[in-house]
This record gives sequence, C-alpha cells and structure tokens, in this order.
Amino acid sequence: MGKPTTGTEIVLTGLGGTELLTSRRSAPPTPGPHGVLVRTEAAGVAFAEVQMVHGRYPGQPKVPFVPGYDLVGEIVEVGSAVTSWQVGQRVAAMPVTGAWAEYVEIRDRELVPVPDEVDAVTGVAVVLNGVTAWQLLHRAAKVRRGQTVLVHGVGGGVGTLLAQLAVAAGVRVIGTASAHRHDALRDIGIELIDHRAEDVPSRVAELAPGGVDAIFDPLGPASLDASWQLLAPGGTLVTYGSAATLHDTGPWWLPYLRLVGRLARWELLRLIGRTGGRRARLYYVKSNAQFRTDLAGLLQMVASGQLRPMIARRLPLESAAEALDLHISGARTGRIVLVPGLSPEATEA
Repeated sequence: MGKPTTGTEIVLTGLGGTELLTSRRSAPPTPGPHGVLVRTEAAGVAFAEVQMVHGRYPGQPKVPFVPGYDLVGEIVEVGSAVTSWQVGQRVAAMPVTGAWAEYVEIRDRELVPVPDEVDAVTGVAVVLNGVTAWQLLHRAAKVRRGQTVLVHGVGGGVGTLLAQLAVAAGVRVIGTASAHRHDALRDIGIELIDHRAEDVPSRVAELAPGGVDAIFDPLGPASLDASWQLLAPGGTLVTYGSAATLHDTGPWWLPYLRLVGRLARWELLRLIGRTGGRRARLYYVKSNAQFRTDLAGLLQMVASGQLRPMIARRLPLESAAEALDLHISGARTGRIVLVPGLSPEATEA
C-alpha cells in the first residue's frame, strides 16, 4: 500500500465529556528522518483517555489533540535515516496520545514487531494493558509461585491480563469485580469478590487470614489504607492509578500528591522497621527499552496461545465517543478496541 493522501483522526476539542470528541479528515504526516508512518489497524481504549476527556490525566496536551494511548498497524513509509524497519512490517507502539488516527508517525526506536500469528485487535490488547500487568506482577511486586495476590478491578483491561499472568505463574488470585462480570472471569481460575455487595476487607480476610502477598490498586488514595491493612508481613502494595478521583473538582495533581504522601510515610516506617517488611510502591508504565522487551515477550505469548486477551468490544474509529461511554459504563469485561474502516455490522467482539 502506498502513502495515503488523507485519513481519519479523532480530535478532543474540549474538556468535560465524550461529546467533545469529533472526527475529521486530514493529510497524514511526512515522517522525519527517524520517523515511521504507520497505518493503524487497531487502537486501544483505556481509562487514560477517560481521564483526558475530563482533563484529569497527568501531563496531557492542551486541547485540541488526538487521544489514543496504543496501537498496532502496518508501516507505509519510513524516514530517510530509518534502517531497522521496512514498509509492510506490522508493528505495535505506545505513543500515549495520537493513536486514534488512521495514520500515525512514530519514532523508529519506539516500535515493536508483531508476529504474523497475532491479529491487530488481540495484539493491541497487550500493549498498554499487557505490559502494565506484566510489570506490576513481575517487576513492581516481584510475586513468586505459591503466593496470593489481590487484584482490584480484575474485570478491566489490565486486571484480566494480570489475573491470567498470575495464574500462569502459579499465583493464587483474589479479584474484585461487579457481579455482572463474574461469569466472564470464572474460567481464568480466580476467586471473585463483588465489591458492590460484599465488604471487601472482611471477605479478603476470610479468604487469606494471614494477609495477601501483593495488592494491585488502581483506585487512588481513598482505598490505600484499607489495602495496606490486608498485606501479609513482607507484602507489597502497588498503586498504579487514581480511578476513584475522576470526578473530583480540585486540581488533577492533588490526588497524586496525597498518594505520594501516604507512600512516603509508609516507606519511612518501613526503613525504621515498623511495617513488618511491608512496602508500598507507585507504578506507571513508561515507553522505554524495558517496555519494548516486555511487549515483545507478551506478543510471543499471545502468538503461542499462552495468553488470551479478553476483547470486550471492537468499534469503528469514528465511534470513539461510544467506545469511551462503554468503557465508563463498565458493562463489558476486557479491552475495547477501535478499528479504522470497520463496518458497523462487525462491531461485536
């Protein structure tokens, strides 16, 4: 396929709601010397974009801008200094913004090859979410076989993959999710708690009387104290978001300031031997060499059938607002994916 003359992109024109997303046609960029022009085959929908719509994501660009954290696509043009990639190769990347477009320029060093056996929709499910899950489990918490973990929000894009990876590693998983998600999650082999109908701390204490070895919490400052109390001696609490503060009215950075303050206090207590070896960490995914190594490994796991991402829904790129509304509703389990050129008749996962 040659270089296109125009393509669709989704633009966030203001802050406050999904109705401020609009579709427009524009000429694809000409890649710079180290740039690669990618035709997007699938782009992910994540809570990060929900936060961006509300102006609550750390460091987001000023409006108007094109959202979209991650993508899988095919290279259609390379810059003059690019030697490691060729037109026609399939690649994955995490540009953080800009992926909700038919054609995206990405720096050559940010790309990861996608195996032929992996379709674009399945592949994009492990870019942001898969690497986050892998690094939470194996790098931030360093969970070992035979240990027990608690995953808050186990029905989400990160949670479903984190649970699969943990079970594959011989780890016992307790997960919180709304009751309507439970049927879709049972086959993973985890123990489920309905966080809307059950008292989570009491239920976790029943299932793991000695505490859990690791907790993965994307909710924010309000839940951290309760999570900390559920840790076993030597256990690790990893916080990786502030989902529960989406509709706060203060500055976006205030919940993170509170979060860091709590972590600093616990770290000080740990250093003076007052936590029983328990520790708390803040995690956020970074697009670096480690990210690309982990993503390549996850894509191989998908290719071999070891990892099966759950796809909640696939929608046309132009349906980005509908996709975000669906994400916010929590009605589906797994990753929602935008597919350029998808017909409305083919939107079911």
